[in-house]
Amino acid sequence: MDKRWMQKVDQEITRLAGVRSMGVIGDPGCEGLGTYNMKVYASALEECQKDQITLIAGDLVPAGTRSYYETIRELTEALAGNAVYALRGNHDTGEYTGYLGRKNYALLADGFAVVVLDNAARTFEEEGLTLLSKVLAMEEVGQVIVAFHIPVPNHFILNCVSEEESSRLKAAYGPWKEKVAYLLCGHVHSRFVDQVDGIPLICTGGGGAMIEDVSQDIRACDVEHHVVHFYMEGDVLRYQIADLPEDGYGREREDAVLRQKLEETVQGELMAHFRYLLFADRAERRGQEQIARLFKALAASEYHHARNFYSVLDCPEPFKDSVGTYVPGEEFEYQHLYKMLNGYAKDHHSPLAAQAYVSAAAAEKVHAALLEEASDLESFAGTPIYVCPICGFVMTGEEAPDRCPVCGGPKKQFAVFV
Repeated sequence: MDKRWMQKVDQEITRLAGVRSMGVIGDPGCEGLGTYNMKVYASALEECQKDQITLIAGDLVPAGTRSYYETIRELTEALAGNAVYALRGNHDTGEYTGYLGRKNYALLADGFAVVVLDNAARTFEEEGLTLLSKVLAMEEVGQVIVAFHIPVPNHFILNCVSEEESSRLKAAYGPWKEKVAYLLCGHVHSRFVDQVDGIPLICTGGGGAMIEDVSQDIRACDVEHHVVHFYMEGDVLRYQIADLPEDGYGREREDAVLRQKLEETVQGELMAHFRYLLFADRAERRGQEQIARLFKALAASEYHHARNFYSVLDCPEPFKDSVGTYVPGEEFEYQHLYKMLNGYAKDHHSPLAAQAYVSAAAAEKVHAALLEEASDLESFAGTPIYVCPICGFVMTGEEAPDRCPVCGGPKKQFAVFV
């Protein structure tokens, strides 16, 4: 094998002696290579270290420019722990072959084979179909994973190749159909398992891209980022889908100095975000819409910087358990912290600070109640929410009051969240 973790495939058929397992990561890079998304990819690469090789099921990069391939290669080399192969997705254009080599190839492992086919343009290349037939015809090959990016027609989604293309694939494997253990694809930012032509179809796109709704039965809120493990159990090729923990990948958290610097950076970016928003408000009040738009854009940029830095440090609970974890902080603020600071401000003749703590405490009490209600995700229906931009008080109900009950701000200025 190449000494690098990321493999550039230059042979039509590669034999991998002693390899009896493979991890699969779907669609890590199609929505961009920002830190927020790449943390999921990092976690996926760590999970796939349980296997002997890794396969990326397409869309390694958002577009096929040299800079994107360089970025993903650098990240992969730093994070992977085994040989990483790829197949071409619809985003993997341009410089793909220069970095990753052949678009159609086969890996002959110990007990199973993987035949990688390029259908990124929604058509199977004849070269790949010929290779599939060739590998299936080999006496030493008994169980085959046929891997490609865009799904074949199935019972879940319409975003797939045509029936004609599916027929071409079936014709290629038809004489040896009993050897095809699994059809494997990505492209869909979720996951599902189906039966196509009597063969299990595993669709996985949970290696970095934001999870999406597939149908009423497969909702984004029910699917986690994940990888798929294929492994030999005796003489039988099995698979298992493994969810990625949301607190996975924490290399930077282990470096005390870097952790402190990242925390300081987050604080600095958020302060810049706040300053720019505040100035945008001032500009709007003076009728300077162009200046306001500029500072709102800068504020958004600073927020995303902060999010990227914070995501490196973040160690959240699983999503379904997360909402309730914010309640104690809100309760502590309005029950203890802000009362104490209000008293200190009064004692030190600082009436504006005292007033700010009073109004904030009133809002935090509502925050805690809403979060407590929302912690049951399935039953939480929610009602319209109104936020007073003057003091930050939060109100709920079908109708907002004419004025904020805390500061008297007018209804016409409330931000509405329906």
